[in-house]
Amino acid sequence: MLRGMRKASSNWLGKTIMAIVMGVLIISFGVWGIADIFKGFGQSTVAKVGGTEISLNEFRQIYTDRLQQISRQFGRPLSPEQARAFGLDRQVLQQTIAEAALDEEARRLGLGQSDDQIRQLIMNDPNFKGVGGNFDSNRFQSVIRNFGYTEQRYVSEQRKVSLRRQITGTIGAGLEPPKAMLDVLTRFQNEQRAIEFVRLDAAQAGTIDAPSPEALAAYFEDHKVQFRAPEYRKIAFVVISPEEIGKWSEVSDEDAKKAFDQRKDRLGTPEKRQIQQIVFPNAAEAQAARERLTSGTSFEDLGKERGLSASDVDLGLVTKSSLDPAVGDAVFALPAGEISQPIQGRLGTSIVKVEKIEPGTEANYASVAADIKREIATERARVKVADLRDKMEDERGGGASVIDAAQKLGLTAVTIDAVDRSGRAPSGQPVSGIPQGLDVVSQAFNTDVGVDNDSISFKGGYVWYDVLAITPSRDRNLDEVRDQVEVRWRQDQIATKLKAKATEMVQKLESGGKLADEAAAIGAKVETATGFKRDDSPASVPAAVVSAAFRVAKDGVGQTAVTGGTEVIVFRVTEIIDPTVDAASDAVKKLKDSLDRAQTEEQVASYVNKLETDIGTTINQAAFAQVTGANQ
Repeated sequence: MLRGMRKASSNWLGKTIMAIVMGVLIISFGVWGIADIFKGFGQSTVAKVGGTEISLNEFRQIYTDRLQQISRQFGRPLSPEQARAFGLDRQVLQQTIAEAALDEEARRLGLGQSDDQIRQLIMNDPNFKGVGGNFDSNRFQSVIRNFGYTEQRYVSEQRKVSLRRQITGTIGAGLEPPKAMLDVLTRFQNEQRAIEFVRLDAAQAGTIDAPSPEALAAYFEDHKVQFRAPEYRKIAFVVISPEEIGKWSEVSDEDAKKAFDQRKDRLGTPEKRQIQQIVFPNAAEAQAARERLTSGTSFEDLGKERGLSASDVDLGLVTKSSLDPAVGDAVFALPAGEISQPIQGRLGTSIVKVEKIEPGTEANYASVAADIKREIATERARVKVADLRDKMEDERGGGASVIDAAQKLGLTAVTIDAVDRSGRAPSGQPVSGIPQGLDVVSQAFNTDVGVDNDSISFKGGYVWYDVLAITPSRDRNLDEVRDQVEVRWRQDQIATKLKAKATEMVQKLESGGKLADEAAAIGAKVETATGFKRDDSPASVPAAVVSAAFRVAKDGVGQTAVTGGTEVIVFRVTEIIDPTVDAASDAVKKLKDSLDRAQTEEQVASYVNKLETDIGTTINQAAFAQVTGANQ
């Protein structure tokens, strides 16, 4: 599995997915902590935790939901093979088992949560608040729908989450990192250093005579693997996407103007109004408040009386569509400076004052015609994409190659005569003709000649590809790469001489010499860098030098090779600034919060692992493989 993860994350695609995976799925329960738990039993159950059975359908829904969430973040579907390569299957199962164990413990402890508490929990969630800072039912429905939840299922899940938090919150309560730990970490993070340094480059290496034929041949033999020709593949592919097909479509002005008239209101800039609003629980309180407002009481003062801040009262510039429909209709009918009558909305009765009106602007057809035509062409192309996809699949199913199928359907196939794994041609230059963002090269290196490959999803469309030929990796002879070998030989010679010269300089400095004198002797200049921390990137100072500077004591010297050894930097640490620790500073508070979370997660992980062992956990490997596709 580890080999698969390394392979999967070796390119930009894998690294991106791994970043998303880590952000979405890492939970506080850490590692498995359960030995020998895979045992076969009922085919309809994936796992049993205590008295709780996780059914095959339940786990399938959880697993599918997680994959869809990651796919939405990544912008493309995640295949079952990719999910398993990144360990998603194990992580989702791990999380599901941990949650079931906590649910079991909540039942054993008799914990509960009333409907009203759950309702308040959901209504106070900032993710569901609208422009006015209040719970927005439309936003609530939209958000949970995007994550694949019905209202009933979401409420049920939140009830479980709330009970789990009661347990884990108790476990983590009172944990606090020791002051000594905070002091040490703060000093480690904020310690600053200053250095003086000298760069040694090819100029200080002196004259490098050309190598003799015998020396070059010997060097080539010792380093032959570095000059080996990579494997190349000849590939052909065809792209069918709305963007590509839309380029072929011509949209008339008549069609574009018709679309413009339909979208005119949305294409222009809507009218905005700066408003102040206070929501009351009933019409009587709202009417009483309006009388006070018309008598001279300000919205700010009235808001303070009700425990509202200025930002709670002043909603700023808003559009009509961003407001509760009833409030929006009333507000956008008022003149500037007017205070509304009580307005009954979904969340209460509002009193609103219009402070300022910013008129909207109408869209001009000429200014948006090109965009509208492009949108229409792309939309029409979506229908054609689906039709071409079916035809392409039919052709491929009948045994046609990508090139033949493309020709038959009037499409243009792209052929790349030779490309290596890095996307470069034999010349060493990146190959042309591959659309940006299309990862067809790595896909081609995971298949073989004559294989009917699955299509790749790309920009709302599809890409089909064939591997036409494979040129295996091979050893080159010296004549093929003589220039490259001589360049590499020269670089190695420079690196060897610079290392020797830098070592000599360090020895002199350690014996009491001055860096300025040594620099003058070789025609170099002394540079300085001050006040940098471990994670800083001072201008003109390589990261390797920053790291090395923090391994040396004050007045200590060192040397660091950079740019492959063709430049060496000799440095002296001239100052070390030990920071003071201010427990009240934001930086220390953030560090403390981070340590608090880490300690809590460690405690929770240990607790859950022990809980799973005590109540008994078994996993049906066959059912698990069925859901995740590992048995296919």
